[in-house]
Amino acid sequence: MLDATCLPTHRGDGPAKNCRASAESAMPRSLNSSQAEQYHTTSLIIAEKWLTEGLRGGMAMSVDSGQLHEDGSFDPYGAHRDDPYSFLAGIGETEPVFYTPLLDAWCVTRREDMVAVLRDDRNFSARDHNPRPAVALPEDVTRMLRTWRGADALAVGSLDPPEHTRIRELLNVGFTPARVRAFEPTIRAIATDLVERVAVAEEFDFITEFAVPYSLEVIGRRLGIPDEYLDRCRTWSEQRIELMMVQDDTNLDRLREYARGLMDFGAFARSLVQERLASPQDDLISELLHEGKAGRTLTADEASVMIPTLIFAGHMTCAEALGTILFQQFQAPGGWAKVADGTIAVPDLVEEGLRFDSPLAGMYRTAVNDVVVGDVHLAAGSRLLLLYGAVGRGSNSSACPAAFSPSSGSASHLAFGHGIHFCLGAGFARSELEIAIQALATRMPSLTLTPGPLPRHRPVFPLRALTELRVRQR
Repeated sequence: MLDATCLPTHRGDGPAKNCRASAESAMPRSLNSSQAEQYHTTSLIIAEKWLTEGLRGGMAMSVDSGQLHEDGSFDPYGAHRDDPYSFLAGIGETEPVFYTPLLDAWCVTRREDMVAVLRDDRNFSARDHNPRPAVALPEDVTRMLRTWRGADALAVGSLDPPEHTRIRELLNVGFTPARVRAFEPTIRAIATDLVERVAVAEEFDFITEFAVPYSLEVIGRRLGIPDEYLDRCRTWSEQRIELMMVQDDTNLDRLREYARGLMDFGAFARSLVQERLASPQDDLISELLHEGKAGRTLTADEASVMIPTLIFAGHMTCAEALGTILFQQFQAPGGWAKVADGTIAVPDLVEEGLRFDSPLAGMYRTAVNDVVVGDVHLAAGSRLLLLYGAVGRGSNSSACPAAFSPSSGSASHLAFGHGIHFCLGAGFARSELEIAIQALATRMPSLTLTPGPLPRHRPVFPLRALTELRVRQR
């Protein structure tokens, strides 16, 4: 549960008093709720450090003795699965950088420290930015994880400059404000059609019946994915999550099935690229292959590597954000009615949802040199988890960080990251979220939570995904 006492962020009693009242009114109804591909060539320096110094992907002794802190109590898969932020807010006040064995990483909770890391691509690498499995995977599964995109292939999120700079510049062509605006009528048509389909039901699971199919169809249409492949793209994405998030010993045959699914995902992306090379269409894949800036385009291999990431990130995070935003607003004073009658502006609701519980709670980085982060000395090879979500609950993020309050007019967050890896689809995502929420509010103004236990979050940290969200119309 959230602490009902908010830290005053302004002089005087007004904002702080209102903040406490808002938190107290919302708190009784609120219960806020990956490991990844195997480590892949971060750098020779990192590998040598791990081998010679016995570092475990980030457990580095501080240069200043006594500063190593191992806080075994942070458990985002268990005790803090639904609400990691109360714990992070508490420890962040005294130890904004702390080590947690479960994640085998140094957790960074303070905005200025994260921004400094994200701006410093000379000392910090993104090549190992995904979570890792907590257990050793079979050799054949590990091999497939390393090769499903292609030999030594890395998506844009795992690239460092100068490779990242060139790829990112070409990918940006597909997400300019003009491209987003031109695609909005298509998004709106998808939202309207799906809302009409779910509106006939008195009760339904918002996640499986709307959020996932909506976000999947939107990114599929933008990329040019044939409709008959959308369900398979969803399955492949889920299989990737399962392999990224393995926490304990599990069925080896199932792991091999998931890994073979990723091999199919990679093969599908390569075949789609070949089709668009031969026959361009009105979609993003064709744009990346034929309409690059100043005549420069992605190669076929480069486009093939990026497609699964665009599918995965393009639909998973949007679906997660939609679920969280509705869940929080249903519990807030006035509920969904305040959205339906326009009291709460939809853009404000979206920004507050991104601040309060980001769909991506964090991202990993690796120190390639000895560094200092938040006064903690870390050796090269140290693994850091930048907890973007904690920034949204920081004292400077809102008049009352612990309360969900879309009308507060303040929504400072790092939900889309920062620096050279800032989410290239941020504008697209905002538009997608706003259009969906507006369509839902217009067609189903009486939407509310179905009575019963509050939904839980999936154990897929740092993703923040509800297991389900049962809703009904009054």
